[in-house]
Amino acid sequence: MADRKDPYRNFRFRIEVEGIQQAGFSDVSGYNASIDVIEYREGNEVTTPRKLPGLSKYGNITLKWGVTDSMDMYNWILECTQGKITRKMVTIIALDEEGKDVATWQVKEAWPCKYSAPDFSGKGSDVAIEVLELAHEGMTRTK
Repeated sequence: MADRKDPYRNFRFRIEVEGIQQAGFSDVSGYNASIDVIEYREGNEVTTPRKLPGLSKYGNITLKWGVTDSMDMYNWILECTQGKITRKMVTIIALDEEGKDVATWQVKEAWPCKYSAPDFSGKGSDVAIEVLELAHEGMTRTK
């Protein structure tokens, strides 16, 4: 009987941002890839166009984390708003039950394009969450 391979849990992960020491992230989303489809039809082709690959596109990645005294992620977008775009490698790592790295996605040439400060409410009890959206130029799964 073959060993069963259960899928990894989505709550066991860590994020590494080149040159930034940041506490744990609560969410990471949006990392995806797609290829535009270009339809082309020659004059003698009557009904069905050919479908050719176009540009590869990558969705922006959204990172969320609880507010602490760390300013590293905020300072990264602050520099970008001042015209100093610093591109970094971002690594998303899935962990198994024992905490070992089991799947890794590397995001190339990432830079922050949007920041959201936390919402506050005197009636709430939730953790204050900061959000950073990253544009990038590609990703690869390395494991």
